[in-house]
Amino acid sequence: MIDKSTLWIVIICLGIGSFGLRFVFTGLVGDREMPAWLLRHLRYTAVAILPALVAPQVIAPAATGGQFDPARFAAAAVALAVGVLTKNVLLAIISGAGTLYSLLWLLG
Repeated sequence: MIDKSTLWIVIICLGIGSFGLRFVFTGLVGDREMPAWLLRHLRYTAVAILPALVAPQVIAPAATGGQFDPARFAAAAVALAVGVLTKNVLLAIISGAGTLYSLLWLLG
């Protein structure tokens, strides 16, 4: 069990750090115009979040103890293919989830 004073120090430090990161963009840079190259790169931030969250669960899933799982790999491949072909994020997520659950049921 963690000591209560250590817990509160960590919580306060994380709060200060979180505030600091937000303040840099809203307080210090918020009233200035950002360069076009930076705005162009910031557009890809949202696109990178979902693959960054999913990739560890495809490469080394905790459910299988870090071993390769064909069902998860196939679901990721189907979701990627549907996303690239249709440009529809929701359809890609639904097709990947359907593939995962179907293959987990079939493969037992």
